[in-house]
Amino acid sequence: MTATRPHGPARPDIDVRPVTEAEIPDWIRALNTGFLRTPEVSPEEIADRRSYLVPARTLGAFDAGSCVATFRSFPQELTAVGGTPVPADAISNVTVTATHRRRGLLTRMMAHDLTAAKERGDVVATLIAAEYPIYGRYGFGPATWTTEWTIDVPRAGVDPRWSGPEDGGRVDLVDGEGVRKLGPELHERLRRARPGLIDRSERWWQVNTGARRLDREPWTEPFYAVYRAADGTVEGLAAYVCDATWSDAKQPLNTATVKSLIAVTPAAERALWLHLCSIDWVVRVKSGRRAPDDLLPLLLPDPRAAAVTTHADWLWVRILDVVRALEARTYQGTGTLVLEVVDKKGPAGGRWRLEASPGGASCTATTQSADLALEVGELATLWLGDESAVRLVALGRVREERAGAAVLADALLRTSRRPWCPDMF
Repeated sequence: MTATRPHGPARPDIDVRPVTEAEIPDWIRALNTGFLRTPEVSPEEIADRRSYLVPARTLGAFDAGSCVATFRSFPQELTAVGGTPVPADAISNVTVTATHRRRGLLTRMMAHDLTAAKERGDVVATLIAAEYPIYGRYGFGPATWTTEWTIDVPRAGVDPRWSGPEDGGRVDLVDGEGVRKLGPELHERLRRARPGLIDRSERWWQVNTGARRLDREPWTEPFYAVYRAADGTVEGLAAYVCDATWSDAKQPLNTATVKSLIAVTPAAERALWLHLCSIDWVVRVKSGRRAPDDLLPLLLPDPRAAAVTTHADWLWVRILDVVRALEARTYQGTGTLVLEVVDKKGPAGGRWRLEASPGGASCTATTQSADLALEVGELATLWLGDESAVRLVALGRVREERAGAAVLADALLRTSRRPWCPDMF
């Protein structure tokens, strides 16, 4: 997503609105231009995007009839702590053409979309930010982080004689059709158990198994490995590609790059990583996007063989309905917090009393004195359980109005495993 902070003169003559059917090719051209892809638009890309764009939620900014900014949203489900899916307004395809930066176009498109999302009853809005500084001013906060490792296989200490799980389970290779049959149900089981995960549409499975090819993205057929437990239940699935690199001394230097790896049990996760680290000729494994507290490094005999190559913010969340967001999730502890939420550009501002326990939670507007004061974006970082209120107080991003309130907030809000979103959208 690309955009910049508005510093230049506002241009009220630029029309910001949903695109018409006839304007979709021009909208795609502006989208490709904003992401520095070739502005050429093929008939195949037009047909593909028309198949899934929601017209009322596909916005453009038009100057003298030409599209100069793009913005799209679509329905999504985001898993809250405890496994409840909440309706989300997923935002993507945000660009402002270089000739029209700093004219407030993103602000206008964002306001249009978030107002509609609140009216629809969405609990949160979500996005993947290409640049960190942009979206905080619209009330978004980084709610999940991602880490990628590169494994030096010879150093990892994996038994070179390993040929399969010793727990009675097995790893089998399947094709794309097999993944489309097995993957959706497996992913549904996983996303009900891990906060931060989002739903995957039928189109997602088609695109990511090659059943639907996109002419703007080259396709390489992956290998698909499935882990089945001893009773035959599918508990894990990995998709990966391998290169064909050899040294001048005719030694294999191949790399396996993981496109996706999901597992609902530690046994499945372990078996799939060991499978990847035991493929003949593979000397490096690139993990793809994982949670920062992934099991991967520590399940290797030598965890130092897994070097962190990427660590960054990933899913950004914007709270639209504080009551429903806080009541949707579960809590490990018992306590009451009064939160003063500042939301200069949206509907979440106010003072809210959260009463939480393992049996459930209630959140109501209140006039009681606040325990913690924070911007709505900081609330989003706390909501999925990833961030520490104590740390945010130390950073000056949360103000503690009652001594000990941040410690209580951590006891209530933080999760034993970090939230995870492996998907791009």
